Amino acid sequence: MKEYIVSARKYRPMSFDAVVGQTALTTTLKNAVKSGKLAHAYLFCGPRGVGKTTCARIFAKAINCQHPTDDGEACNECESCKAFNEQRSYNIFELDAASNNSVENIKALMEQTRIPPQVGRYKVFIIDEVHMLSTAAFNAFLKTLEEPPAHVIFILATTEKHKILPTIISRCQIYDFERMTVPNIVKQLKMVAANEGITYEEEALNVIAEKADGGMRDALSVFDQAASFCQGDITYQKVIEDLNVLDADNYFNIIDLCLGNKTADVMVLLDNIINKGFDGSHLISGLAVHVRNVLMAKDEQTLPLLQTSERQAERYKEQAKKCPAAFLYKALKIMNDCDINYRQSGNKRLLVELTLIEMSQITQPDDDSAASGRGPKRLKSLFKRLKSARPSEAKQVAEAEAHDGDGGSAAAVKAVVAGGTVAEPTPAAHHDDNRTAAARPAAASPLKGLKLGKIGKTFDNLRRRGEEKAVIESVEDVKDTGQRNDFTDEQLQMQWVAMCNRMPREMTGIAARMKNMTPRITDFPNVELVVDNQILLDDIQKIKGRIRNTLAMALKNTAMTLNLRLAKPEEIKRIPTNRERFDELKAGNKAFGMLAEQLGLELN
Repeated sequence: MKEYIVSARKYRPMSFDAVVGQTALTTTLKNAVKSGKLAHAYLFCGPRGVGKTTCARIFAKAINCQHPTDDGEACNECESCKAFNEQRSYNIFELDAASNNSVENIKALMEQTRIPPQVGRYKVFIIDEVHMLSTAAFNAFLKTLEEPPAHVIFILATTEKHKILPTIISRCQIYDFERMTVPNIVKQLKMVAANEGITYEEEALNVIAEKADGGMRDALSVFDQAASFCQGDITYQKVIEDLNVLDADNYFNIIDLCLGNKTADVMVLLDNIINKGFDGSHLISGLAVHVRNVLMAKDEQTLPLLQTSERQAERYKEQAKKCPAAFLYKALKIMNDCDINYRQSGNKRLLVELTLIEMSQITQPDDDSAASGRGPKRLKSLFKRLKSARPSEAKQVAEAEAHDGDGGSAAAVKAVVAGGTVAEPTPAAHHDDNRTAAARPAAASPLKGLKLGKIGKTFDNLRRRGEEKAVIESVEDVKDTGQRNDFTDEQLQMQWVAMCNRMPREMTGIAARMKNMTPRITDFPNVELVVDNQILLDDIQKIKGRIRNTLAMALKNTAMTLNLRLAKPEEIKRIPTNRERFDELKAGNKAFGMLAEQLGLELN
């Protein structure tokens, strides 16, 4: 069986003309060979797999060729060229700086520079991954690089030029290698496929070229993998299956669905993609590249920036005609935020879903920004109008809004008027209310009169005195809606603490004391609260109606009653100090006690 050689080695260029995508650099090197104007040190920089080491070898062979061609290529017939091709040349040395980066390695190399070449004119030293040399090795190499012998030429290759000392860079001619373009890679892959007798679809080769990310070596490696999987017939479907690449049709479909505000369809498509084993970050990054390509396809000037096939470019153009530029800009920003937050997110799938939901709401006509949800601007304006209306008129406003199609907003306002607890609308998202004044209900016009304070907080009106105090004390009980949900002492205690946490800043003192109380169910649904002293009992008695209303709505039982009474002497328990709690914890938990002793824990 004939020995198999991978394409990256088998089709490695042996001349400057065979190098792909580096025409300007190879022309400069050939002219230097023709004119004999050679520098003593060259620095080849660029990403992986673009031909740095290959060009260094070709250049080294051409320098020592005894009969170079008229265009600066090696003849491949003289003794020096044959020795190089057969890997027995004593004039060309290669050093891998990644594994030979010590001062001793560089000193040994410097010893080699003293010996003149036996065949040819120059000794060429190729140092690959030169940025891996230690600082001491760079300093040992510096003097020789500055004033090398006349028969020595250094060719340094690196993927990270910024890690090389400036004193080294200043002594070299610098050649920056470019990334391979998709068309150049596809052209080379077609040549390899023709030589190997492999059939292919051009779309499949484009996928391979995009996967290579600008590196010819990577492209040839992926090509070998795809050819092995496809058994000599490289098709688009087999390639995306083998390389686990997400089909571009998914990206086109997601953008079309987002333009149509079809959030549910986007969620179904996302679920199908994730079930196929694709990561959410992979989807977002690929979709961002897709949106960027659509944006580039909107203008003829930016069309050359599309690194894709002609057929794919036409698809981008078609979708670009349907996508407003503002949509593309906002979508890119949303996906960029998702990409930034993805690694820190505890629920990565939810983050991706929220990102796609925001994108699907960008073009909604009644929203000013993504993820606006249910018209917050309208809700906000409704709350403003209610602030300046009397309680009886506020109910009319809520009923009018309910007939206007925003039942959620009206329900929230009704709950506030009835004394319930509703979260205050946040300014995070807005939505226009384009109705004219004539179209608004007559009862909804702002009226001067008694204010309700800041609507949305159960105890907010307690901040004010005078007329607003009268409003608090005259609040009617929640009407019996027929809700009779069962609740336990645990649920009651949970809602009690939540209510205390929502009390306004001015009532911090009474809220803190109420947190230490424990309401109990006496005869369901009757609740009893035992208060330690008369002063506190009087304070709580003033807001008893509010407390009962809030708990009744939270527990969904409007038949609930709240009874307050003063604690008996035997029922009053002294609140333990922090020291007493600490000692009790040590006494009741042996493991904690042992840990406290071993670590020497003390209460601060």
